[in-house]
Amino acid sequence: MKTSKDFLTEANAAVPRISAGEAIAAYNAGGGIFIDVRDSGDIAKSGTIKGALRIPRGFMEFAADDNSPYHQESLTKDAELFLVCGAGGQAALCGKTLKDMGFTSVTNIGGFKDWADAGGATED
Repeated sequence: MKTSKDFLTEANAAVPRISAGEAIAAYNAGGGIFIDVRDSGDIAKSGTIKGALRIPRGFMEFAADDNSPYHQESLTKDAELFLVCGAGGQAALCGKTLKDMGFTSVTNIGGFKDWADAGGATED
């Protein structure tokens, strides 16, 4: 039987994590798709990355599946995806799911607060 710690350990091993500074550099270079995987209530309280897709972790499988009626067209298997959440755990778990679905470039950029504190572009 697996615990939450086991799932998180596996996710962190499968999905690379970069610093907020590295993520901001990638964002400023125009690379990739930034996705906030927190629920809408959390985003409403803090804001999110400017221009980020807002796809809650619990809905990601549907948004990422090109056979789903809820498929997000920009989510292609070869897209460069950068995931953010509250502290990095949900982004790691979501990233592992995307890797399991065949996405080839998935990066965890950690928590939104780190992004904002490092001067990353934000929006409400």
